[in-house]
Amino acid sequence: MQLQVKGKNIPVTDALHEHAERKLQRLAKVLPPWDEPPLVELELSVEKNPKIDKAQIAEITVRTKGSVLRACEHATDMYAAIDQASRKLERQAVRYRERRRRRRGADHEPERMEPLPDDLLQHASEPAPSLVKRKEFTLEAMSSDDAALQMDMLHHDFFVFRDADSGEVNVVYRRKNGGFGLIVPVEA
Repeated sequence: MQLQVKGKNIPVTDALHEHAERKLQRLAKVLPPWDEPPLVELELSVEKNPKIDKAQIAEITVRTKGSVLRACEHATDMYAAIDQASRKLERQAVRYRERRRRRRGADHEPERMEPLPDDLLQHASEPAPSLVKRKEFTLEAMSSDDAALQMDMLHHDFFVFRDADSGEVNVVYRRKNGGFGLIVPVEA
């Protein structure tokens, strides 16, 4: 596992780096083995706003061969934020590993796969999320600003619309920091 630790508004001390390495070692045992170790990026940041209770933020991104796993946690202590984010990421990795194993078949998995730790076995048996609702609606052509206004008026977290200029289907969404984001499709 290749670990990169970055700090935003906080110096990354040796103690923080070692703590993160120790906590993320379990993750290496949970992820499926590959020829190349996955890249794990840990971004530590501190919100400067004194009104924010849990200003310490740990965001972990794991770029694997198959997909990207991400966990972000806020806490009053940076060590606690790292602990919470690593536990959340372990649960995601267990679900990812089990889905991958079910898709490929149990006999297709490499023999070098380590058994899951007992405390993570319960997460492997959790049912995969399923589609519970389908909704159809007409896409109206509008600007991204109009779409953000519509989303705000409907009190939704996202809004799908057709861009008036390009004719492409776009999505505007509400970000955690209170701003808005725009998803624009790009040809692969």
